[in-house]
Amino acid sequence: MGTPDFAVPSLTALAAKHEVVQVVTRPDAIRGRGKIAEPSAVKIAAHDLGLPVIETARMTSDSIEKIVACAPDILVVVAFGCIIPDELLSSVPLGGINVHASLLPRLRGAAPIQRAILAGDTLTGVSIMRVVHELDAGAWCRQSSCEIGTKTTAQLTSELAHLGARELSCALSDIAAGTVCWHEQDAEQATFAAKITKQEMKLDPHDGARQNVLRVQASSDTAPARARIAGRGVRVLLAREAKEAEPEAFVVEIQKGHLYLGCSDGALEVLELRPDGKRAMDASAFAAGLHESAYTWECL
Repeated sequence: MGTPDFAVPSLTALAAKHEVVQVVTRPDAIRGRGKIAEPSAVKIAAHDLGLPVIETARMTSDSIEKIVACAPDILVVVAFGCIIPDELLSSVPLGGINVHASLLPRLRGAAPIQRAILAGDTLTGVSIMRVVHELDAGAWCRQSSCEIGTKTTAQLTSELAHLGARELSCALSDIAAGTVCWHEQDAEQATFAAKITKQEMKLDPHDGARQNVLRVQASSDTAPARARIAGRGVRVLLAREAKEAEPEAFVVEIQKGHLYLGCSDGALEVLELRPDGKRAMDASAFAAGLHESAYTWECL
């Protein structure tokens, strides 16, 4: 049971070692800038693997009946995007397990990868956990970590997807062999990763350089890091903290093709951006189009 690209490595790993009796994913939807409904990444992968697919936006009695009729031993959930009802979990002998992109109990919830970046965490990882009624509160049996560094949301998501697929495969082997060891989460240590909003990802000269750089690093197509630079609306795709330039807050400084934005406590250098209505470009190309001596930038 999964929907986005993050779930595809897990599906591929399952299909290589186990019998996948049914794939469940969300229906075709308008994705990106197109006007045409597109299938989910999991649906495409399932068709490539020759696996049957059920599409559903929520767990109705009809979809539950179809799943139970397949007589699965266990449910595997990876970024499905829909609550799994207790009725379904209790109808499957081994219940359900989930690939969650954080080191539980830290960052339960919808956006653990982006929240880890925004928090400035140095490490994140994946947990293989039981699906229970309470959100991401089930016991876990395997965890694996990786460094965040300067990885973008897209890069970190891809790395964690493959890490999760590996740990999932190991967990299923342990479950089949009866050697799995479950660890209950400490609820007092739990933190939550709420869905990212577009508003909180807007770059702001009132904030520090590091906070703005983390927004760029954590941004995505659905919640981009945006600002108005020299009067133009742009999405900033790559940026870093700058030590070699110190423009005042709100000031845009250009040095030999480098584009710096002054923040409350320093500056960030824009490395790549996409002006509204145009393609992505290096900041140097954008800077080459600025001919005045003084520019400012602001929250968009």
